[in-house]
Amino acid sequence: MDNTRNMILAIVLSAAVLFGWSFLSEQIAPTATEPSTEFVDGEQVVLPNPDASPAADTPVAVRELSKVLSESRGNRVLIETPRLNGSINLRGARIDDLVLEDYRETIAEDSPPIRMLTPEGAEGAHYAHFGWAAGDIDTPDGDTLWQASSDRLSPGNPVTLQWRNGSGQLFEIILEVDENFLFSVAQRVSNTGDGPVSAQPYSLVTRAGVSPDPDTWLIHTGPTGVWNDDLNHIDFDDVRDAGTNGERFSIADGWLGFNDKYWLTALAPASGHNVEAAFIPLSDDRYQAVFTSPANIIQAGRAITTRTSFFAGAKEVILLEQYDEAGFNQIDLSVDWGWFYWFELPIFYLLHWLFSTIGNFGVAIICMTFIVRGLMFPIAQKQFASMAGMRAVQPKMKEVQERYKDDKQKMQQEILSLYKREKVNPFGGCLPIFLQIPIFFALYKVLMLSVEMRHEPFILWLRDLSAPDPLTPVNLFGLLAFTPPQFMAIGILPILLGISMWLQFKLNPAQMDPTQQKIFMIMPWVLMVIMAPFAAGLQLYWVTSNVLTIAQQKWFYSRDPRLKELAKAEQPAE
Repeated sequence: MDNTRNMILAIVLSAAVLFGWSFLSEQIAPTATEPSTEFVDGEQVVLPNPDASPAADTPVAVRELSKVLSESRGNRVLIETPRLNGSINLRGARIDDLVLEDYRETIAEDSPPIRMLTPEGAEGAHYAHFGWAAGDIDTPDGDTLWQASSDRLSPGNPVTLQWRNGSGQLFEIILEVDENFLFSVAQRVSNTGDGPVSAQPYSLVTRAGVSPDPDTWLIHTGPTGVWNDDLNHIDFDDVRDAGTNGERFSIADGWLGFNDKYWLTALAPASGHNVEAAFIPLSDDRYQAVFTSPANIIQAGRAITTRTSFFAGAKEVILLEQYDEAGFNQIDLSVDWGWFYWFELPIFYLLHWLFSTIGNFGVAIICMTFIVRGLMFPIAQKQFASMAGMRAVQPKMKEVQERYKDDKQKMQQEILSLYKREKVNPFGGCLPIFLQIPIFFALYKVLMLSVEMRHEPFILWLRDLSAPDPLTPVNLFGLLAFTPPQFMAIGILPILLGISMWLQFKLNPAQMDPTQQKIFMIMPWVLMVIMAPFAAGLQLYWVTSNVLTIAQQKWFYSRDPRLKELAKAEQPAE
């Protein structure tokens, strides 16, 4: 009766953990990027990338992107860099056409590049615009047609846009771009009139729809910026709820923009230049990040220039740190490491160095696991010594349990006395487990956040280690004509994780409490299901760590004199 009750209790607790985690994980800690591939009729098929599509509530496209671009083809300046391709619309002086040549929507060889910026009038519009607020003189607006000094913007080849208002003022926007993702924008007003005039420059990024990446407790997406020397996250809902005035604040030595998991568009005023900034909701579910400089009085015959930095690209950790050092203050914080960045960044640097050296991300994870286990070797030896002691005293513990099975309090007292006599600590094996938790969490964040790890393959069917393992026996490896839901798509790596965890538990001392025994018997298979939706790279790390732990534990047990004596005592007499 007790065994049946313990088994039912263990199953209920396991089910609570399993389904409770499935319900909470996507709200608190998303498990992985969306699957990159699936198996259909035994063949591995590349899936479309949902992140490349506008969000479900993005306004319906007015026209096709190709039509929008063709309509303004004669009024565009090309953008050509080693890593960017696109154009600037001279109608309104907008940087509104930009793709990332190094990043693709999917892992397919013919996959189109990631589109960062899209012109207004097309689905998912996203663009930057630079201008001046209307004052006592005519200023350019979104319909102004500018004149360009060149038909091509590239590193070392800046482009100047000019427009005269007919009243003695010349407006210029001088654009420069580096070899990565940073634009430098100088807004100059030259007053050739007879008296002083006032001009107030602004810079803005407009975006249609919210981020396609989920905004969760651990990973923020959406309006983001640095002001008051702090990183600030704002939800799209809060921007909408703020009304037409939006969320307003002042920026000095900071930035603001729209943050996705891997991509960022951000504006930063010149260092030491104070501006008034805001996130503003517009009609048709559009949002705007904007800052306005103080109005300048420009005397006759004088000119005033205001400078802005505009980032549009992938959030590469090392590159962002270089921009931070160059004056784009704390843009590296756009990678949402959270409170434990001090521990996560070393894991990233180690993994990035191994990957750069070896050239295979999966092998880099395995090598990192060896390094971590090597550093923890002395602690693990103490853990196994404690476990060996527990295994050695188990026959004596069983005797105590049999002797005092009708007196639970006396049994506990005698067991504690036995621990003390044999110098055994039942909790001595917990420290390495707790030490593994921050490493596991850091690797989770690295795999989830760092664009450097996106779409990186390992071997065979593992073509994207930032996505779940796609090969699952649930649909007979794709031979059955259905795609199991993500929480049921238990891949090969999660199965290996469950088996290795079960083998590891078999080597550990058996729990004396029957309920705990049942829970530990079921737990490897619960963890197998829980880990199935996580990134394959995380599963690979855990499986490798389990295998190394089993090997180290068996080696230690084979050399422990207490277990040798126990083995001899258990051998049948000849």
